[in-house]
Amino acid sequence: MYWEAVKECMSREELEQLQLERLQSTLFRVYMNVPFYRRKFDQLSVDLDSFRSLEDLQRLPFTTKDDLRESYPYGMFAVPLREVVRMQASSGTTGTPTVVGYTHNDIQNWSNLAARILTAGGVTQNDIVQIAFDYGLFTGALGLHYGAERLGASVIPISSGNTRRQVKIMQDFRTTALVCTPGYALAIADTIIEMGINVNSFSLKFGLFGAEPWSEGVRQELQEKLRITATDNYGLSEVMGPGVAGECLERNGLHINEDHFLVEVVDPESLAPLPPGKTGELIITTLTKEAFPVIRYRTRDLTTLLPGPCPCGRTLVRMSKVMGRTDEMIKIKGINIFPSQVESVLFDIVGAEPHYQIIIERRGSRDELTVLFEVSESILAEHMKNPAGFIETVKARLESELTVPVEVRPVEKNTIPRPEGNAELVIDKRKI
Repeated sequence: MYWEAVKECMSREELEQLQLERLQSTLFRVYMNVPFYRRKFDQLSVDLDSFRSLEDLQRLPFTTKDDLRESYPYGMFAVPLREVVRMQASSGTTGTPTVVGYTHNDIQNWSNLAARILTAGGVTQNDIVQIAFDYGLFTGALGLHYGAERLGASVIPISSGNTRRQVKIMQDFRTTALVCTPGYALAIADTIIEMGINVNSFSLKFGLFGAEPWSEGVRQELQEKLRITATDNYGLSEVMGPGVAGECLERNGLHINEDHFLVEVVDPESLAPLPPGKTGELIITTLTKEAFPVIRYRTRDLTTLLPGPCPCGRTLVRMSKVMGRTDEMIKIKGINIFPSQVESVLFDIVGAEPHYQIIIERRGSRDELTVLFEVSESILAEHMKNPAGFIETVKARLESELTVPVEVRPVEKNTIPRPEGNAELVIDKRKI
């Protein structure tokens, strides 16, 4: 099932020619209209007329989030403000927010790309879509809202929070598709259980989740608890918002909308390009954005480009689920560790969504890693006769996966905070 079959299934040769044409047009546009890029290109003596292949992109500099912040608020815009019909921004919780703008054409393209993602995830014009992302300057809610309306589906713009009300609306309005973070979807699922409602009384069929990394174990739990087909989707405000990539119902990687985004994967330390199948940092160049184009934007997200065709028939390249961010990557004794590795091990042992936190402390010259994880009363009862053995099992599995010493500490349910936004999975006290 496709939203734009011709574009989603075009030949690689045709797609790469389209990408090159759009890249050439974008480069000239940013050189003429964005002082930041004009200065960068001039410093490197870049001759835009010499760009003849997609590989030439590697001659250009990267763009970072700090570059966007230093251009706050409108320094990266490539069109006059009178042509900008919407502005959105990051939260700015870690510094100056990044501001992005959209022309009328940008909004149209964004709506179509979000409709592609929703369609790939199983949603049709006959569905009722409950959007439980925060509405506001954050791009997630409005991006998928417009995509669902473009698709012709009915939209419930409920935003996040007030979870018991979410459940009542979901039941009363006969919601068929839930759109939110996977963490909040789990909170909704737990609330349904706490309220004593039989999930089979709901009309839910699909869940489209994004905005934070999540494991296959979490997908399994969401599908079992909510009786849905759960798919992942990916986007980021600096590039557009949701609609950059999304899973089809094969659920074997996220198809990247390559006719609008040119992607690379590089080593996060050396910034050297990596081939398909190797994990690295995702780099994105926009090909159709008018108001806010970006060249070689460092997303800080870690993923892998997946080789081979997808049975769904789409020819768009696939990326693996984001396993974390370079700024969330933990380095202990020279070894890179990701929260998703901890989550996967805990899920296998505990058999449910592992609410957990990783705490890193430096004692003398040694870095110590402790994993806190919640266990239910049933798990506690099961292992009551040999709690030390249970802890040793968890410890051994984590150390085997992470290849570093680990201390583990099981805690009671609801001990670890459950925010409605992104969870704080890592507390690195070495930085405090």
